[in-house]
Amino acid sequence: MKALLQVSGLVKRFGGLVAVGGMAFDIAPGEILGLIGPNGSGKSTVMKLIMGIERPDAGSVRIGGVDVAGWPSHRVARQGVGLVFQHSRPLHRQTVLENIKLALLPDALLRLFADSDVEERARAIARRVGLGAVLDRRPGTLPFADLRRLELAKAIGRDPKVVLVDEPFAGLTSGEVGAFSDLIAGFRAEGRAVLLVDHNVKGVAALVDRVLAMYLGEPIAEGTAEQVMRDPQVRRVYLGGAIETASRPALAAKSGPPLLAVEGVDVLYGKAQALEGVSLRVREGEFVSVVGLNGAGKTTLFNAISGLVPYAGRIAWEGQPLAGRSAAAIARGGIVQCPESRELFGAMSVRENLDLGGSHLTKGERARLLGWMFELFPILKSRQAQHAATLSGGEQQMLAIARALMMQPRLLILDEPTLGLAPVILEQLSRALETLRTTTPITVLLGEQNVTFALPHADRVYVLEHARIVWEGDPVRFAQEAGAAYL
Repeated sequence: MKALLQVSGLVKRFGGLVAVGGMAFDIAPGEILGLIGPNGSGKSTVMKLIMGIERPDAGSVRIGGVDVAGWPSHRVARQGVGLVFQHSRPLHRQTVLENIKLALLPDALLRLFADSDVEERARAIARRVGLGAVLDRRPGTLPFADLRRLELAKAIGRDPKVVLVDEPFAGLTSGEVGAFSDLIAGFRAEGRAVLLVDHNVKGVAALVDRVLAMYLGEPIAEGTAEQVMRDPQVRRVYLGGAIETASRPALAAKSGPPLLAVEGVDVLYGKAQALEGVSLRVREGEFVSVVGLNGAGKTTLFNAISGLVPYAGRIAWEGQPLAGRSAAAIARGGIVQCPESRELFGAMSVRENLDLGGSHLTKGERARLLGWMFELFPILKSRQAQHAATLSGGEQQMLAIARALMMQPRLLILDEPTLGLAPVILEQLSRALETLRTTTPITVLLGEQNVTFALPHADRVYVLEHARIVWEGDPVRFAQEAGAAYL
């Protein structure tokens, strides 16, 4: 059967960066292809190139045999391509019905009036996607799932041959995921070609016919979901390499509450569910790793603990709720976060950044801690006078961790410390964490996509996926079940 969508030799450069290099795939009528890859792999760029939002530097995009590469978006849409955005883009002053009707209106200047059956078609589409009961409401009054349904309805309104769906389940509850899967599966039954873009295989495995994994702009594996999950190169990209664990004596059980207890925490960003019913516990002296792909909710979890975002549920520190405390008070109380974005003062020197972290200390205490930081990260000693903005990425990460340690945390939260770092830097960070683990009483909560970095030091592991904790246990068990539980 001839493919409805044929992509061949697709290339896109942004300056010297090759965002997409030589992508090629076909999707037949009635077929769903899952395009997966970690953040920065090029998935969204591929989708934009197909839709005409970006112009390719080379390659072809054929819709029903017609090469549309480089066409503007409206011409690509007319040729039969519909895009379901991850982030809803409705007209907020119009009702749900009016938004759907607009998608059905003719777009030729010679046809200024809609066909007489437009309203009935719009109502039928609304019923199909589950919006029949909210036709007269405006988008701003809808829950997040209904906003996603509206995007789906608008795409259906163009009667596309090819449907592109970006992160179909992001922000949805577990119950809503099933309903959306059924709607997307309906495209297959109608003979449309569907491209689903997602972070991981597991999110789309039950829905897709094939999976194409990409990394750094290039395809690295293709096949069934099971085949791609087992592919060695895909596992290296997502897990960081071979999974290893390190033995560590079990911590003696302590009576009383854990040092940190997160119980049934929900976080909403607008109407999107960023965390749903998340619970975890961290005992004093433990090293707990929260692993999950980018977008799973790790940063949101850490920001809730640190008092940076509002939440529902309960977060307790030494048995006392943190709700109502400011982020500054939480940090002074012993919970110190080293953020993914590092948040260094770039125009200040290395020494000045460290001194800020230890500004609450006496001169003698600060000098003692600085000496320890320079033992932990020797490169910082020789860079003391250098502006933080001029450091390499690895050196900036070391400085961010050192500054957090200067605050004398009882619980150190590390958010994606390995992001974008070279292997030699990862080894240095790993040695530093091992030093913390073996020579200090500091408790560590680590959030990581790179499993091979997160596991060797961990006492326990939580897996966060699409805003929910889906697995917890010890590192040895995780290593045995990693393929199913993580990818």
